[in-house]
Amino acid sequence: MDYQEAIIFIMEILGTVAFAASGAMVGVGRGMDIFGVCVLGVVTSVGGGMIRDIILGITPPGVFQNPVYAAVATVTSCIVFAVLYLKKELLEGHLRETYDKVMLVMDSIGLGIFTVVGVNTGIGQGYLHNAFLLVFLGTITGVGGGLLRDMMAGVPPYIFVRHVYACASIVGAIACVYIYRAFGAVEAMVVSSAVVILIRYLAAHYHWNLPRLDEKKLSEKR
Repeated sequence: MDYQEAIIFIMEILGTVAFAASGAMVGVGRGMDIFGVCVLGVVTSVGGGMIRDIILGITPPGVFQNPVYAAVATVTSCIVFAVLYLKKELLEGHLRETYDKVMLVMDSIGLGIFTVVGVNTGIGQGYLHNAFLLVFLGTITGVGGGLLRDMMAGVPPYIFVRHVYACASIVGAIACVYIYRAFGAVEAMVVSSAVVILIRYLAAHYHWNLPRLDEKKLSEKR
């Protein structure tokens, strides 16, 4: 494993841990048992990558060729479950705010890392000059797992309702494509993942959201 491959692998593991933690916390919040929590953690971590691989014709998807990612996600989910099971007070009172902040951090890190991993995978398959495909691959890798997580948990998909989530992934994917072309893989992945995380932080801090229709006002007009 050379330097570039090592950096990419480390980023993938960090993203896996971050997304598994966020998925597990959603499962705990929905009152699921440890199996359900682990399933949500694993799906959040590898779901986007599975969709990406299917689009690229990589069969079986990478998660089944290298089970280390599913194993890391399972262990992470079990740890999150154990901590919250033993420390139920973390889900109550003012500590709930800390829980929400941790959820935001984990989700943002996972989104940033997996967005650039998706772009890099597409480039590795020979699509460097197809920017549209690369941006789509990066975005679906970043948001796909969270979308599946929310659908399985029975909550409105996060990417449709909160803090320009998918838009941050799209911007990061675009940045990754053009930085890669100019400077190389490692620089593109590190800088672009940081861009995604920064946008997510600013959106949460300043309460940025895309325009939406006010359902109450629409009901009143009727």
